[in-house]
Amino acid sequence: MGLMHQEAQEFLSLCYEELGKSENEMEQRIKDVFQEIDEKGFYEHHFEELEYGAKMAWRNSNRCIGRLFWDQLHVLDKRYLKTEEAIYQALIEHIDFATNGGKIRPTISVFSQSISGETVRIWNHQLIRYAGYETEDGIVGDPDSIAFTNACIDLEWEPKYGQFDILPLVIQVNDNEPKWFNIPEDLVYEVSISHPEYEWFSALNLKWYAVPIISDMSLDIGGILYSAAPFNGWYMGTEIGARNLADDSRYNMLPTIADYMNLNNDRPSTLWKDRALIELNTAVLYSFKQAGISIVDHHTAAQQFKKFEEKEAKADRDVTGKWSWLIPPVSPATTHVFHKPYRDAIEKPNYFYQSKPYSQG
Repeated sequence: MGLMHQEAQEFLSLCYEELGKSENEMEQRIKDVFQEIDEKGFYEHHFEELEYGAKMAWRNSNRCIGRLFWDQLHVLDKRYLKTEEAIYQALIEHIDFATNGGKIRPTISVFSQSISGETVRIWNHQLIRYAGYETEDGIVGDPDSIAFTNACIDLEWEPKYGQFDILPLVIQVNDNEPKWFNIPEDLVYEVSISHPEYEWFSALNLKWYAVPIISDMSLDIGGILYSAAPFNGWYMGTEIGARNLADDSRYNMLPTIADYMNLNNDRPSTLWKDRALIELNTAVLYSFKQAGISIVDHHTAAQQFKKFEEKEAKADRDVTGKWSWLIPPVSPATTHVFHKPYRDAIEKPNYFYQSKPYSQG
């Protein structure tokens, strides 16, 4: 038995069992799939298998604290699309559907599977992300986006050199030249960051986009690889307030906020970073809620993860996890996740990192 036969059998057996299908249905489907693999070298998932496989992949995602909602994932089947323009339209549809006026829906769009000589790649790390520029006056925008921004400029996208410029979507089909497309401005929900107590916070002119749609990972279901399968949930506040806007290697706003707060930053022991960090996170949560955009704080997310663990235990499934990713970056010891070990084993179906199709140098 080949590797694809084996992975297909393992997936279909588990999938059909969880979906409550009969032994006969399962055995017949596996037999048909084996024949398809023998004839073509691959097989094609029925929609029901694709849908449940994508949900299982979220359930198996070791780095995600938001897995309680795995079975609520909306799966958009876009496997039949072959051109960059059609794929672009599907990505626009995904952004619109997932945003849902602020009541964010967990969504995945699955494009055609990767087979010999045929593959779809979305170059973006996330469908919506801010550009980063290296200028004579220093870095402008998001430093994490510099390599991809340069790749867009090489493809003749015109840079604007702002702090929060939304990057274009870059799509590559097979070995064709990649094509870029701008996202319509009215489609992208952004939240201006203000603070419930500090009026000066608005003067920082900070903002962030509403929906994090990861678009550079592959989806592996039963031995079949989907190299373009962008997916989203909603933000946990600390992703923005303790990482994107706070990290030294990102927008690095803590020193500025500390100055506005008149904190003594002469030495680390004054805990000026901690105090600035808390107020930045307070501002992010407050602003998203004021704007009517779905977001979750890290304490609630940890409670939801505990509920997920309890439900998985009832289903007699072991919860795997990567501890360093599951603990929130703010006050981790106040959550139960900090105090227990997790087995970092990779179960399939799952989402996997891929090498970037553009130069990172």
